[in-house]
Amino acid sequence: MKKLAESRSKAYILSPEASRALAARRPDPEADENHRVATALTADKPHLASPKARQFGHVETWIFDLDNTLYSHEALIWPQVDARITAYVADMFGIDGMSARALQKYFYHQHGTTLKALMDIYAIDPHAFLDFAHDIDHSLLAPNPSLGDAIGRLPGRRLILTNGSRRHAENVARELGVLDHFEDVFDIVAADYIPKPDRRAYDMFFEKHGVDPAKAAMFEDIAKNLEAPHAAGMTTALVVPATIDPYRDAFEQEAVAAPHVDYVTRDLADFLDSVVGPGPSRG
Repeated sequence: MKKLAESRSKAYILSPEASRALAARRPDPEADENHRVATALTADKPHLASPKARQFGHVETWIFDLDNTLYSHEALIWPQVDARITAYVADMFGIDGMSARALQKYFYHQHGTTLKALMDIYAIDPHAFLDFAHDIDHSLLAPNPSLGDAIGRLPGRRLILTNGSRRHAENVARELGVLDHFEDVFDIVAADYIPKPDRRAYDMFFEKHGVDPAKAAMFEDIAKNLEAPHAAGMTTALVVPATIDPYRDAFEQEAVAAPHVDYVTRDLADFLDSVVGPGPSRG
């Protein structure tokens, strides 16, 4: 055991050559650009546009993700869902919480969602999973009249596209006071349990709702989920938190500078006002 411990400790000691190579390593240009975007977003400048950003004048359909896009992380909606998914995994496999959490995140990274992994590998009942995961408390989710007003003034159709369930989306949107502004919800069931960012999920959405992606805009909180929409021709906006969300990984809330991200905003309601003009109460 002593030799094993010594060998492990030595494995973490860099040689002088490795240390010099690490120090001389060039910074990652993409990481530097992401940092520039993140630091440029301030209370006085909550939105940024890429140099080649597509515009909104042609947009006829406005599509919104739900979780961490339509509401702030302070409402503690997603942490509850995330914790219940962990509990589901722990109960299913008879393991402790920390082991369940690690397995859950492995499933997420390998399959897009924990649900997809459990369906593909273990053929679980997805309805029971979704009902359990979304049985949460909404008491901290306050109505957002500014957001509702801004969404309501968007010209054309408005839809929610989520990896969650319809019931969850409707419950959250209702508490926010924005549900009546949306024509419909396209959930993970409608996508045949294929989650974003898989291109097939978007294609099924386009077909079901008759959406021309070249005349549509997508608002989403995870940058990789905007790759397929942008490639299909959509105008894209990444919604990042105004403050660091301690319950999510860094990559899930990063202000990303990438060709598939036209805009970055930390204030969705204000950004929509900048697109269509402020309403009477805010102008």
